[in-house]
Amino acid sequence: MSTISEKIFSRAAGKHAKENDFVIADVDCAMAHDGTSILAVKSFREMEIKNVWNPEKIVIPFDHLTPANTDTTAALHKDIREWVKEQEIKNFYDTGEGICHQLLPEKGFALPGKLIVGADSHSCTYGAFGAFGTGVGATDMAEIFATGKLWFRVPESIRIMADGKLGKHTHAKDLTLKIIKTLGVAGATYKAAEFYGSTIENLSISGRMTLCNMAIEMGAKAGIVPPDRTTFEYLKERSQGSYEPVYADEDAHYSQEYHFDAGTLEPQVACPHNVDNVCNISELPATRIDQAFIGTCTNGRLEDLEAAANILKGEKVAVRTLVIPASREVFLEAVRKGIIETLLESGATIGTPGCGPCLGGHMGVIAKGEVCISTANRNFKGRMGTGGFIYLASPATAAASALTGEITSPADI
Repeated sequence: MSTISEKIFSRAAGKHAKENDFVIADVDCAMAHDGTSILAVKSFREMEIKNVWNPEKIVIPFDHLTPANTDTTAALHKDIREWVKEQEIKNFYDTGEGICHQLLPEKGFALPGKLIVGADSHSCTYGAFGAFGTGVGATDMAEIFATGKLWFRVPESIRIMADGKLGKHTHAKDLTLKIIKTLGVAGATYKAAEFYGSTIENLSISGRMTLCNMAIEMGAKAGIVPPDRTTFEYLKERSQGSYEPVYADEDAHYSQEYHFDAGTLEPQVACPHNVDNVCNISELPATRIDQAFIGTCTNGRLEDLEAAANILKGEKVAVRTLVIPASREVFLEAVRKGIIETLLESGATIGTPGCGPCLGGHMGVIAKGEVCISTANRNFKGRMGTGGFIYLASPATAAASALTGEITSPADI
């Protein structure tokens, strides 16, 4: 009677594990980016341990402040580059390669049945591939660097069902925001959310990554989509090693169950300053914007850029519009398909693959009183610049809003 999480932890701990058990688990893949690796490495050095447990299972991407924005950042980057060489970590991705949560799937590290731990809260993205992906702090990551193990409390699981066909102007981001509105920012605290139903089955890998990426925004320890043909096709030429898909038993126990009708959904917008402050776009009063931002680990993938380009094609944006591909691979494919040309012709600015202004540190921070519509995952006060206001929406809604200068439904374009 096990859930996906219980089965993954049972394998990783080498014993039967059930919800609320405490276990010491073997980690299959560990990730720390430029923002957290420096803290993890500092703690690792303080342990006075000479070598990491397995340099082939550690992934270090630079994405949060790249290219370096200050001499301090540049010095931190330099330190980690030297540590990576010293530890012979081959899975290092420097400036311009992309966002950690995009790179791990692209490079074949996010695999079904695996326990993947990242020093970043949005590591739950890897659940889109049937893995248990979760975030930890830098000192916990140092322990993983040293031993390859970490303690966990096996989370309770909730079951989220979504059925019906998404409309022409609604996307995975809209469904995700609707779920977060319903559960609230703490509705799934330290639980694993398993996603089921016809809507989920018909989502692309990109859409599933959007869904799982924001599981943390309702407090979840992980968000998981059971692996299927779509998963296996994506991984066919990518997977780093073998894997064994894991599925919940038919009589698995869930602490709560939720049901959503995706067929009646309209575009959603999360208003400042909480991710669960969500409304139908038709209910939102006229809201001017100063900036539109399309990108991040939530919505910077190829189909996201394509959705924006379809809206902007042959038109000119009314406000500054920043588009940042999630990875070099996404960027190259968008160039090949003419998407980047369309975006540039519309007046959009294209940034280096990475996190951009999402965390409020680089390339597109907004001023006090300014309003940004963003495809990111958080809209907390001060998140993208002190005194700014962030509205979260899909790439299509963000692009439509860029054209009009106020928050606009793509159905109105």
